[in-house]
Amino acid sequence: MIQTFDLPLPHGITLSCRASGEPGRPILLFLHGFPEAAFVWDGLLDHFAQTAQGGYRCVAPNLRGFERSSAPAEVAAYRVKPLLQDLRALIDAITQDSPSPGQLACLVAHDWGGALAWALAAQHPGLLRRLAILNAPHPATFARELTRSPAQQASSAYMNFLARPDAAELLAENDFARLWPFFTQMAADSGPAAWLDAATRDRYRAVWRRGLQGGCAYYAASPLRPPTAQDAGAAAVQIPHDKVVVKVPTLVIWGLGDIALPVALLDGLGDFVHDLRIETLPEATHWLVHEQPQPVAALLGDFLAQSPP
Repeated sequence: MIQTFDLPLPHGITLSCRASGEPGRPILLFLHGFPEAAFVWDGLLDHFAQTAQGGYRCVAPNLRGFERSSAPAEVAAYRVKPLLQDLRALIDAITQDSPSPGQLACLVAHDWGGALAWALAAQHPGLLRRLAILNAPHPATFARELTRSPAQQASSAYMNFLARPDAAELLAENDFARLWPFFTQMAADSGPAAWLDAATRDRYRAVWRRGLQGGCAYYAASPLRPPTAQDAGAAAVQIPHDKVVVKVPTLVIWGLGDIALPVALLDGLGDFVHDLRIETLPEATHWLVHEQPQPVAALLGDFLAQSPP
């Protein structure tokens, strides 16, 4: 059963959260991306709360700027530093009565949630025992591809649109006509893995109607965008190797049909992740949690069942 609650953090941000499982159990934390929300994890929250699947306490926050969570107006509030402050405070709060206060059993993250998870694991490895990434590029390989690869630049061109000051207003027009293609261009409403039915559309509408400015601010605040004539984007970013190395055991699950994040982003990933396992899902796209929840759950379950690091 999914529980919902608002969690005020000491630095003045409140995150609306969804959770399943008994308090006092090891914690799994799930981070969503754009243009999604915490509800996308509901099936996995209930799955891993079951005793047969580890009996975890599973928590999925709506990130800053999404759903009912705090949504500061200024773009600077969506840079990595304040977003990681949210996560550090959240982890401290939800792990207090767990067997390992201050430490997650695993951080599971997708898309923008994955970008934050990579940063958290590199900068604060003591906060998590394991990391699981779903179709979210490591910052070093993403910067490389955005700078050097015309294919990645074309695939990520939408990021420059989302960084525009008027992006949220434009996305909301005509029943979010510019947002639905994020899903439908990857067969969300057609084919054997179709998942975007009327009820799911209504769940997304309910989130988007609360505001899209915060979600778009992630793109405006980040320099990791395709270069343009007016903006050097990722080409101006220098990422020190030692600042992005991840030393915790890491599972990467990648849907190979992701047209926004091609599989070339996995090339060289082992240079930045010391203990790395990569699993690919040939029939999945960027929206693999919706499309293939059972294979995703199985891969995560196997990873969690491995001997503790």
